[in-house]
Amino acid sequence: MLFLIEYDRQRGEIVNLVAFADTEREQADDARLALELRLRAENTRREVVLLHAADEVALRRTHGRYFKSAKALIPVSASLVQGR
Repeated sequence: MLFLIEYDRQRGEIVNLVAFADTEREQADDARLALELRLRAENTRREVVLLHAADEVALRRTHGRYFKSAKALIPVSASLVQGR
């Protein structure tokens, strides 16, 4: 599956998440481009990504930063910095 994510870095949250079947790659690419162009025209600064994963569970596991709060990620980051 393909997942189009619109992410607000300042708020630390997903604004929009749209799933596409693997066979809809062209539609997903078109949707990504349209979203990026709209956000640019509105002068809205957001992260737009198109990611591939087996399903949403796998996406949440591999790209947890989009689904967890910054506070939830800090202990993991702090442990890595401290070599734990």
